[in-house]
Amino acid sequence: MTSTSWTDFRAAEPAFADTVRRRFEQYRHHVLATLRTDGSPRLTGLEVDFWRDEPHLGMMPNSRKALDLRRDPRFSVHANPGPDAEMADGDVRISGRAVEVTDPAVLARFIEERKPPEPFHLFRVEPTEVVRVGLEGGDTLVIGTWRPGRPLRTIRRGNDEGTPPRDA
Repeated sequence: MTSTSWTDFRAAEPAFADTVRRRFEQYRHHVLATLRTDGSPRLTGLEVDFWRDEPHLGMMPNSRKALDLRRDPRFSVHANPGPDAEMADGDVRISGRAVEVTDPAVLARFIEERKPPEPFHLFRVEPTEVVRVGLEGGDTLVIGTWRPGRPLRTIRRGNDEGTPPRDA
């Protein structure tokens, strides 16, 4: 699993990174997937905070999701789809590694600027994959996928079973 910083992702694909960030910022609560001890998935709600232009995940102390990430940092976070089925701004998710922030000076700055309920765990996101799925023209599914070290890949897929997905 090759991860990178959000800053590196944003430098490589600034428009795509901004689209993903705006989508996460539309709603407060999102869905986080972590791995339980037995390897099965755990889904829980949480907030994604783009503090200092990087996504961070904050959690209550010793919550199951925080303990999951401390043991195995792999995660996927899916943006809240919103109140209806239209998904006008698409569907986005970030997968990667969650790195716990333990530096007291960094935590102090976060507390000063964000005023979270204390105590808490704070994890910085290192993306391994960023995906946006949306509709174009009402019937064409457009899937944008970015991974570290690779260019943004966009696939278009129609609603016709006879038409295979195609790179854009």
